[in-house]
Amino acid sequence: MQKSMLHLSRPITNLDHRLLLLIFCSLSLLIFLFISSPPLKSLLITPTNPPSNHTSSSSDDPNNRDRIAVCLVGGARRFELTGPSIVDRILNALRNSDLFLISPIDKDSYKLSLLRSAERIAAVRIFRPERLTETEAEKRVLTADGSPNGIQGLLQYFNLVESCLSLIKSYETRNNFTYDWIIRTRVDGYWSAPLDRSNFVRGSYIVPPGSTYGGLNDRLGIGDRNTSVIALSRLSLVPTLDSAGFQRLNSETAFKAQLTTSKIPFLARPQPFCIISDRKYVFPPSRYGVPVAGISSIGPLSGAKCRPCKPVCVGLCAEKVMSGLNRGWSWTEFGNETKLKLCDAHGEWEARWERVFDRVVRPVLAESRQRVGKLTVEQCVSDFEDMKRKAAIWETPAVDDICKLGIHK
Repeated sequence: MQKSMLHLSRPITNLDHRLLLLIFCSLSLLIFLFISSPPLKSLLITPTNPPSNHTSSSSDDPNNRDRIAVCLVGGARRFELTGPSIVDRILNALRNSDLFLISPIDKDSYKLSLLRSAERIAAVRIFRPERLTETEAEKRVLTADGSPNGIQGLLQYFNLVESCLSLIKSYETRNNFTYDWIIRTRVDGYWSAPLDRSNFVRGSYIVPPGSTYGGLNDRLGIGDRNTSVIALSRLSLVPTLDSAGFQRLNSETAFKAQLTTSKIPFLARPQPFCIISDRKYVFPPSRYGVPVAGISSIGPLSGAKCRPCKPVCVGLCAEKVMSGLNRGWSWTEFGNETKLKLCDAHGEWEARWERVFDRVVRPVLAESRQRVGKLTVEQCVSDFEDMKRKAAIWETPAVDDICKLGIHK
């Protein structure tokens, strides 16, 4: 022990000084490299919470495991223009979304075979429409004003929407689950961009602004299952509206009434789609007229009527026309995100509209339009059979009959 103490008390030599200096410089260099080099730091320290490549998902983000039903309703007149955009920007863009198609059969129904490229198909119903009985309550509550086919036209549309809800419930029962969200959109809607995920808001029903016609724009609806059941019960809630004293409602005012009487909150948010229409409208539109946008318009059109055209009114001209419209009727948002380009829609679609369409849309959408024009009965049948293999519920006439009704080759 004494020998050890004597050893420790020995004076520090020049050699010891040099050794200590070398150790100090080495440690200083290591500390400097550690502080200034994140890669080296990450090798030496394991973070308590590893970084994530995405933000934490909320319960309202359909990117998680929430199940989404997409209700697609209406006739297929211009589906070669609208269908590919619906597949690309709604059906295949939203994870866990299932297609429910309800459409009356006509000579354009063969175009619905474009849905073969949809990844998930739950149910397809293509049916022969029959005249619906008009009850006294429906005659009191609804009006034929503004409806091309009178009250019967409204009832047929309401029936389409509610039939989709019935299909969804049937599918849920069969598979022992319920959907978290339901999107209702139209066969004749052209989508210029994907549906934004911020539109999934629990407890509120999302509709587009504009084209309200005294009520709410009913060309698109997004909601959780509880709000959607009310929103899609277009026929069932007519007696409730009758009991509440409502009379002479059009589709939009009836839609607003069924939400308000059921105490369902609603929010109007711009949406990147328009309704492709063959109807003729006076140009320029009067205060209660209907503007028709060119599909080359920039920004969300929120379900406004549109067609492929060479615009005749843009910039200040479009601003002047839109400023003259009644905001509670056919008015559509313009300015800010939306740069409207108006068509003169008083006549038929212009010659070579196909070239206009193909220049505006993505090449894959143009190719789909061109493919429909070359479709044979055999190809059509094959495409429908592909759809049928994906679907759990298939209620249609023979696909051969659907194809032959519209293809004469």
